[in-house]
Amino acid sequence: MEKEKTIQIDTATIDGHQRIRLFFSYDQEIIDLVKSLPGARWQPSMKCWHIAMAFGPAEKLNYRFQGKLTFIPKELPSGPGPVNEPKMNDRPIRVPDEFIKTMKLKDYSVRTLKTYTSMLQLYMSFYKTRKLDDLTDEDIREYLLYLVNTKKISQSYQNQAINAIKFYYEQVLGRPTQTYYLQRPKRELTLPSVMSEEEVLRLLKQVDNLKHKTALSLIYSAGLRVGELINLKICDIDSSRSQIRIHQAKGKKDRVSLLSSNILILLRQYYKKYRPEEWLFEGQYGGQYSAGSIEAVFRKAKEAAGIKKKATVHTLRHSFATHLLERGTDLRYIQELLGHQSSRTTEIYTHVTEKGFKNIISPFDNLDL
Repeated sequence: MEKEKTIQIDTATIDGHQRIRLFFSYDQEIIDLVKSLPGARWQPSMKCWHIAMAFGPAEKLNYRFQGKLTFIPKELPSGPGPVNEPKMNDRPIRVPDEFIKTMKLKDYSVRTLKTYTSMLQLYMSFYKTRKLDDLTDEDIREYLLYLVNTKKISQSYQNQAINAIKFYYEQVLGRPTQTYYLQRPKRELTLPSVMSEEEVLRLLKQVDNLKHKTALSLIYSAGLRVGELINLKICDIDSSRSQIRIHQAKGKKDRVSLLSSNILILLRQYYKKYRPEEWLFEGQYGGQYSAGSIEAVFRKAKEAAGIKKKATVHTLRHSFATHLLERGTDLRYIQELLGHQSSRTTEIYTHVTEKGFKNIISPFDNLDL
């Protein structure tokens, strides 16, 4: 694709199941990408494609197809300043130029820029008949309550909406934070899905292609995010120090992770066969390998290995951290390897490790029935 293309999304009940609907003008390249999602189907009566809710929300889809597709919510909210539902040929609401410029000056990632822009567009459409700069803290609270009580959005979505609005008023207009109060929602405590070491081994044994096996193995061996893997260059593999250098990862931070001796053997075999020129993993016609391709390889291997639990490529990163913890690695080292800014983020793995649970005896076992 020459440039990113936009898909509008909303949700609807189709054949008794809640699904994400995708709306876009006919484009075979977009259709091929959408069809790469397992279970994607065309709905003739609605003239749209639809996919499972598990692939959402919009920010998750944007990450999956970064550089190829941009997903934005189709349903713009309506409130005190009523607006009509946007039609496919309607021009999107234009956010202030300074909003974009300020984010670029602060070196925000492309993904964050897109997300914040989309969130501010939705906020502006809620008060379409009023000027953005004239809205008050009470207007902001009313909009956020609408999102929570009427639209039933997720807590992650709430936080993104708040961050985008705060960024405009505080960073662009220079208003002090105390001029309005936003009650930030509490984050849900959701435990990560983790595979056992035996399951990881079963999964990797199902991958025959050397490039695919090396990519998945490297993610697990170093606790990498998919985006970090595809951004690796050949020079980032430091075999002399047994390290992998990860540049400008999440939060614009550099870090190093482990380069295991076994993965180094696999990497050398892979390099001799494929001879990548710049990126460690390159596509068939050069350039970076796509995150979607790696995720597709993972899904196929997971199914072949008979693993029924919910798992994605990112589960390999969770499994890396959990298995280190189970083998006695200090939590502070795991935090550094994963690139977590706060130790509280890393501590979630203490909730899923089997090591502590195996040492606890249920009181039921003491009953002489």
